[in-house]
Amino acid sequence: MVASFDTVEAAGDAVANVIAAGIIPAGLELMDKPMTAAVEDFVHAGYDLDAAAILLCESDGTALEVEDEIVKMNAVLTASGATRLEASQDEAQRLRFWSGRKNAFPATGRMSPDYLCMDSTIPRKSLAAILRAISEMEVRYGLRCVNVFHAGDGNLHPLILFDANNPEELHQAEQFGAEILETSVTLGGTVTGEHGVGVEKLNSMCVQFSGAEREQMFALKRAFDPQSLLNPGKVIPTLHRCAEYGRMTVRRGMLPHPEIPRF
Repeated sequence: MVASFDTVEAAGDAVANVIAAGIIPAGLELMDKPMTAAVEDFVHAGYDLDAAAILLCESDGTALEVEDEIVKMNAVLTASGATRLEASQDEAQRLRFWSGRKNAFPATGRMSPDYLCMDSTIPRKSLAAILRAISEMEVRYGLRCVNVFHAGDGNLHPLILFDANNPEELHQAEQFGAEILETSVTLGGTVTGEHGVGVEKLNSMCVQFSGAEREQMFALKRAFDPQSLLNPGKVIPTLHRCAEYGRMTVRRGMLPHPEIPRF
């Protein structure tokens, strides 16, 4: 089923309302208008192009269970401000609805030379708040951001559009992404949902975890990897020189401050 909304905030609130009503859909995905337009142009899924945001909702179970859940979900979505509800009538239409979500990333690649995919998780009740915040960030950073995410568990995947050939845009995209992660933590969430930390989110680990907490993590790693042979320098920030700490972004294969010895 596809539900349309006049604002992304209303769509975000609808997600929280569905879960609060005791409904646990098999799938619950949100896409904003720019993303909907991109995927519709790409795969012709049949989405409502006038909607500011859409929710893709799927139920599973026996025929009676699915029918009952759809009735309940319709009621909640309507009460939450849905302007249009369309249920798939057959398997072909169901697959067509989902084809848009599954092709969100390649569709985004047609919109911009580059995009930065973020991955954070927040409480479902804060979806509307994070969407408002991201909209404000777009203005401040001068970059577009399209939103698609696993709304049912609050796992965000904002896609920041930029041109990597423009150093200023690259820097702005990185700062934009970092602020999304920081805002997620402020709203009671975490800096990662399913994509991990690696090196990209090292700085953001310092936002979510205190120095004492990070030291406990590193102590556990040392117990199993005393010589730091396993993915050194990833996940847990360990550098402490002011010129290095928090400034380890790799660009074109080079680290900043190459004159400083690494340890």
